[in-house]
Order: sequence, then C-alpha cells, then structure tokens
Amino acid sequence: MRWAQSPVTSSVINAMGGGAIIAPSENSYIDSRKDICTQGKDEGPMTLLELFALLKKHLRLVVALPVACALVCAVVSYGFLPNTYTATTSMYVLAKTGDGTSNTLNSDLTASQQLTNDVSTLLKSSRVETQTAGALGLKDLSDYKIDVASSTTSRVISLSVTGTDPAQTAEVANGLAQQVSAIAQEVMNVDSVNVVDQAQTPESPSGPRRPLYVAVAFLAGLFLAVAFVVVEDMVNTRVRSQEELEELVGLPVMGRIPAMKEAR
Repeated sequence: MRWAQSPVTSSVINAMGGGAIIAPSENSYIDSRKDICTQGKDEGPMTLLELFALLKKHLRLVVALPVACALVCAVVSYGFLPNTYTATTSMYVLAKTGDGTSNTLNSDLTASQQLTNDVSTLLKSSRVETQTAGALGLKDLSDYKIDVASSTTSRVISLSVTGTDPAQTAEVANGLAQQVSAIAQEVMNVDSVNVVDQAQTPESPSGPRRPLYVAVAFLAGLFLAVAFVVVEDMVNTRVRSQEELEELVGLPVMGRIPAMKEAR
C-alpha cells in the first residue's frame, strides 16, 4: 500500500470541547501564523527579552556579519589607504594705518578684522593656488586639502594643508602663505601678511583614522545583522516547533500528526 504524504494543514485543529490542540510533527511546518493568531492571543510589540532570544537563535549571523564588515574595512584601510600628513602655518594680517588718532585706530582695527576674512577667502582662490603650484613646480594643488580658519575678533589666520607627502605638504603650506601675502598687498588695502609660524614637516600621519573606520564598520554590520534577523522573523509566518505553537495560541499540544512518507 502506498501512503501519500499528507500536506501540512494551514490551521490548527481544535480538540472537540477541550482546551487542547493537535499539531503536526516537529519535522513539518504550519504554513501561516495568521489563522493561529486570530484564534489565540494577539501578538504585541517585541519585548527586549524576545529580541535577545531571537538574536540568540541567530547568534552566528549576529557575530559573523559585524566581524566580517570590520575585517573588510581593516584590510581596505590598512592595505590600500595611504597615510596623510597635515602641515600648519599661521599668518598675521597688518592693514595700512591712518593718522594715529583713537577713532582712526578703532577704524583700522575693524578694517583689519574684515581684511582678515578677505585674506582667508583669498587663500583658496585659484590665482593663489595656481601661482603656488607654479613656484613649487607642481601641476596643481588638487592632491592637497587646504583648510583656512580665522576668528572674527582676531587678525591671525591659521592655514592647514593635508597631503600624502609630509615634506611637500609643508612646502605647499609655506608657499601659499608667501603667495597670499604678495597678492593681498596688490589687490587689497593690506600693508603685509606676516607669517607667525612657518609650517614644519609633520613627523606623524594625521590620517586616515583607521580604528574609527573599523569601529564604524563593525557597528554597521551589527545593525544590519539585527535588522535582518528582526525583518526575517516578521516576514516568516511559519511555526516551526511545538513550543512556538503553544505560545501563539495559548493552549497545550494534545498530540502530533506525523508526516507520512511515500512507501517504496
């Protein structure tokens, strides 16, 4: 006699007049939780304990994915990203003075502070960068990151240049300071732009911040793993065990219906 494999029922069979249910065998699945949930207790928001239990069930994924992301980021950061170096110089803007009266001095101070902002903008102009690159024998300064900082209450400008070659980076910073002084005297009411501190060749790299990149990659992998586990649990409507079935309907399992295999 040949026995056809019985299909797994899509709903739970309630025992007549009793508070019990008959479930398929543990090797089978119930296709949908929807009918079960309408007959049993309602599913509320996932609690923290339920989340921890869910993550524990998928512990390999929760551990493996963050570690894999961190390892890939570490390989890229330490193996392919070059070190960068930052050289810094500071300049003092000196405006042309008036007749020496107090009103003139106050006016000169205000004008100098405004000129400081103008010189800060001038430092990033294409004319200054082009002349600096030409003086240093470079094609352009596109390989260097130039940052300029100035205060509204001070006439001191801080110039930072970041590049992959420490000696060349310092030369670019000093070259920019020299060129901006000459151009500022030509186009602005500036007496001089004096260099306070010459840029020195940096001895240690300023970037990239590899440990930070690895930490961010690890946290991103952890977030993706948790999100995948939670979404997969919400989308998956199959009941896989007797315990899960009892939890969904709030009734004890009275018995199991084994899955019948076709006889050979």
